[in-house]
Amino acid sequence: MLSLESHLIAPHRVLRGENAWLKGKKIIPFLCQKPLLLGRSKSTSRRRVRIQEELKLIGINPIFEELEYDCCDVDLERLKNTLERNHCDGVIAIGGGKVMDSGKLLAHNLKLPCITIPLSAATCAGWTALANIYSQEGAFIRDQPLNSCPNLLIFDHNFVRSAPNRTLASGIADALAKWYEASISSSKSTDGLVQQAVQMARVLRDQLLIDGEEACKDNNSDAWERVAEACALTAGLIGGIGGSMCRTAGAHAFHNGFTQLKASQQSLHGEIVGLGIIIQLLLEEKLVNNQLAKQSRLQLVQFLRKIKLPTRLNDLGLSDIKLSDLKYACRYACKDGLGMEYLPFTVKENELLEVIISSDEQIIELESNDTVHVTLP
Repeated sequence: MLSLESHLIAPHRVLRGENAWLKGKKIIPFLCQKPLLLGRSKSTSRRRVRIQEELKLIGINPIFEELEYDCCDVDLERLKNTLERNHCDGVIAIGGGKVMDSGKLLAHNLKLPCITIPLSAATCAGWTALANIYSQEGAFIRDQPLNSCPNLLIFDHNFVRSAPNRTLASGIADALAKWYEASISSSKSTDGLVQQAVQMARVLRDQLLIDGEEACKDNNSDAWERVAEACALTAGLIGGIGGSMCRTAGAHAFHNGFTQLKASQQSLHGEIVGLGIIIQLLLEEKLVNNQLAKQSRLQLVQFLRKIKLPTRLNDLGLSDIKLSDLKYACRYACKDGLGMEYLPFTVKENELLEVIISSDEQIIELESNDTVHVTLP
């Protein structure tokens, strides 16, 4: 019999498409009157200022604040004081995944309405009831479950389309992980919702592999619309329906371990996760002799290269990494609670280290051969 399971599946309301902001801003007065308007990147500051001005025209009086670090306890405490001092009655998070997570967590802690407005499709953070907490240096610390998904998600295509192409490629890798992780972490589950979420992840993977390259080349194409929404919306829905069984495994554990290294801080979340998928497939291949994993790896490496995503440590700026640092990252990645335990076989620190060291050799060998044609398993 299925034990009691709680699912936080989706935002209360999702607006998506061209000019979604024009409709979305009319809903905001029903949620809050004096929200904290949170952002971070200098490249998006003009967009945030314009949103602030438009909100003032409809009687909303936002308090403008920026993250100093990633989503971390130091920033969150400072922002919490700002919210309380100004008697804010909501949080509007505008930007990327770290901004989304920070805004959601502030709203969660203070029991306030939360509105997310993604400015890229790099993650599904604007959708989910989960926040990732990092150190001031950008090292992953923990996942924080939240009481609900955002009250309102505004996914305006015009906003997202102006993001650097690199963010979409990163989002593709992060969304692809839904299939590669969920299919193995839930392989023994008899839960119908989990099984359905896994099949959704499979459809998501197929769509990304089919449309991903075109989407990265032409942000005015139908493929771009499908891919951007797949990364920012569908990936979050899958995690909500499937719950913890469909959320993380080896790829995200790899990410959590390698964010401990300063040299990885210039990489986006999905860029590290994408390489993590390759490492997870190599673990399956080496430790349990899974030949299907090998086929999947060959296919994935070719695809990631086409959309200019990292496939080797060198691509993440880790070509000169010390062995001691590599061992530390592996030790951290294998800690309980970070995802590696969801694999249906045990991964030891030294096994992960060996696979990571051998992964560059595997990729170099692949690059020297002709293109391998594979079918979707």
